[in-house]
Amino acid sequence: MTAQAQGRRVAPLMWRVARLVERRIETPTAQTLVLDVPGWPGHLPGQHVDLRLTAEDGYQAARSYSLAGPADGERIEVTVQRVNDGEVSPYLTDTYAEGDPLEVRGPVGGWFVWRTDGTAPVLLVGGGSGVVPLMAMIRARRAAGSRTPFRLVYSVRTPDDVIYADELRRRARDDQGLDVAYVYTRSAPEGWRGEPHRIGLADVNSHGWPPDLEPLCYVCGPTGFVETVADLLVGLGHPTRRVRTERFGPTG
Repeated sequence: MTAQAQGRRVAPLMWRVARLVERRIETPTAQTLVLDVPGWPGHLPGQHVDLRLTAEDGYQAARSYSLAGPADGERIEVTVQRVNDGEVSPYLTDTYAEGDPLEVRGPVGGWFVWRTDGTAPVLLVGGGSGVVPLMAMIRARRAAGSRTPFRLVYSVRTPDDVIYADELRRRARDDQGLDVAYVYTRSAPEGWRGEPHRIGLADVNSHGWPPDLEPLCYVCGPTGFVETVADLLVGLGHPTRRVRTERFGPTG
């Protein structure tokens, strides 16, 4: 039990019925779902939710998804990466229609969050769909009018796999204090310097913040990616307490 929970009873998170109100195509395999959730209590950028589907025979399947945007009344956004042999994502991307219900539980998580009153520089490092909670932080920064310096290092396979590509391009141009850098692992766009490669020391060192500025570092992506980047940051001198990680992997 945490110190915060000592001496009081913590109410369990409840399931709420949500309905789809909008769908946005992000990449050939990723979509953002905008859900209306009556009674939604609000959330912090970096938190996630559980989504639960129930079949006609009563079978249930639930998966966790990061919230893609800051609090917006009773509406939330999640970005779903379709996994071909997945149990939930193909339904959400191919079948789930506007007005259809599903259950939502959350918000979940309190460590991998950024609060808009923070002033320390922020480094965001995302791999693939790991950019989703980081984008929530970028959007929250803009919505709050924050001047906290942000740097995003985004590792993807190809240019076509960049989630939020147009918005990131626009924000890198218009949001003062936000820098965006890409690492391509399979193929790079024309004119990009260097060869495709997995993220390494040079990428983190050149696009990140020096440790003496005491930045908050947020790393999200597949387990191997997160462990590699976290080790690189610590090796460069960033204290482990300033490196916050969120990882994902196959279920089942």
